[in-house]
Amino acid sequence: MDTQPAATASVGEFAPSNGGWLFAGALTFDDAADVLRASQALPLPANGVVDFSGLTHADSAALAVVIALKRRATREGLELTVRRLPASLQSLAVVYGVENLIAG
Repeated sequence: MDTQPAATASVGEFAPSNGGWLFAGALTFDDAADVLRASQALPLPANGVVDFSGLTHADSAALAVVIALKRRATREGLELTVRRLPASLQSLAVVYGVENLIAG
């Protein structure tokens, strides 16, 4: 009998990539606060692009992180463009009525 714990998605993080940020890993309720806190240590991306193509697992907490990042950019006088957000999160944003907050 195998007693190894079930594999879980790795906690995600933002990393600089091609003048923007690339998110890789999971972004869920369990780790959203830590991910957002870690992002505060990074300057916003020079080109204003946050790419979520490396997102492996997400729930609605990912939307909260995106909205928080967009608000930060507004406070800092920058525009942030979110790219490659999974269709499931885009649909969830529509259900919650926040699609205009994550657009772009």
